[in-house]
Amino acid sequence: MLNCRYAIASCAFFVSTAVFLPAQQQPMHPPSAAPLDLTVVKPESLGFSSERLERLHTLIQDEVDHQQLSGAITLLARHGKVVDFHTYGKRDLAAGVPMTTDTIFRDYSMTKPVTGVAMMILYEEGKWLPSDPISKFVPELAHLKVYKGKDADGKMILADADHTPTIGELMSHTAGFSYDRFGLPEVGAIYRDKQVMQSKNLQEMIDKLSTIPLNYQPGKGWMYSVSMDVEGYIVEKISGQSLPDFYRDHIFTPLGMKDAGFYVPAEKRKRFATNYRYDDTQKQIVALPTENGIPTDYTAQPTMPSGGGGLVSTIEDYYRFASMLANGGMLNGKRILSPSTVKLMSTNHVPEPVINGTYGQFGIGLSQMRPGFGYGYNCAVIYDPPAASLTDGKGTFFWDGAAGTWFWVDPTNDIVFVGMIQRMSSPDNHPLEYKAHAAVYQALVDPAK
Repeated sequence: MLNCRYAIASCAFFVSTAVFLPAQQQPMHPPSAAPLDLTVVKPESLGFSSERLERLHTLIQDEVDHQQLSGAITLLARHGKVVDFHTYGKRDLAAGVPMTTDTIFRDYSMTKPVTGVAMMILYEEGKWLPSDPISKFVPELAHLKVYKGKDADGKMILADADHTPTIGELMSHTAGFSYDRFGLPEVGAIYRDKQVMQSKNLQEMIDKLSTIPLNYQPGKGWMYSVSMDVEGYIVEKISGQSLPDFYRDHIFTPLGMKDAGFYVPAEKRKRFATNYRYDDTQKQIVALPTENGIPTDYTAQPTMPSGGGGLVSTIEDYYRFASMLANGGMLNGKRILSPSTVKLMSTNHVPEPVINGTYGQFGIGLSQMRPGFGYGYNCAVIYDPPAASLTDGKGTFFWDGAAGTWFWVDPTNDIVFVGMIQRMSSPDNHPLEYKAHAAVYQALVDPAK
């Protein structure tokens, strides 16, 4: 039995593990009840230069040519129309299977925005407020302690929390939780010892968290964390549904995300991308385990569905999800959220003292909290691009995943982008993501169109 989703993805884009059971911006463009159209239009009709977009293709293809990637898919849209939809390389190198547009990928931490939408659906139903203490829904977390260092004998010094972390702090990664590799070393060691993310179910995860100190006083820092897995537990508690069922009924089915889920059924497994890891010694990728060319992970519905990193999807699935957010919460006549709720989700909620802290103190990889760059509810937010040294439009929100998937929504320029690769723990994953942003915006030569 595999129990390694957490272990293989303990990197800058975190993923959780599961134990398996057997078998002030307006919506970017008016919502339409028409089916999602993936027909690629002439880039110039939407302000892009075809010649300059080749730089995006070259950027990704170079990674394939130099054996840094097996393959990839990128999809760029503006004003609800697809500007560029490109496949690169192979889905599986050993089998020589080409990358196809219906390939299923591991989303890992790109699950987090989906969990954010699930929470916001319940917010719209009046089930919670950002100021609510998490103990209102998770009483086990009512009396958390805060790590304050060690005494002369090497024993942990623990203090009472100034307040119980709130739902808003949970959703903005400012509550004080962490993962085993992203917290203070002493706190991270407890996460590892207790195997928090290898818990058999979400209740066991909560029970373990109740015994672990926070890394800092709630609201006083930013740390990548298990918060979105706690959110998944809260979704189950409030809704009375399992997390997979809630996603299916309230997000996947309405949006037509037909391959999205927490595992890959047998009839779809031939479309499941082989996962690779970057080998620092060989300076190239090597394949993770497969059987007869078919990946051996995500074989069954997990007993601990991870709201922080458990989903799989195709690029079309995730494009549908991102387009719904870009459309102010609606796609193809199906409203998931209101425009004001999407705005709330995609607005920075990290306190100014944390944002203005020493660069590199709070963040993950290249996604560092800094003036102009913060975090909303389950997604990063670029609220002042020049201050953040980025060329995206104001209000762009995004996130990424452990195997190198990434997406963003730019409400100012009316852009949606989704990129899918499968390469674990590579030092080039984050730079490639940000280079893709640069490659897209250098090609937008007539943004007034």
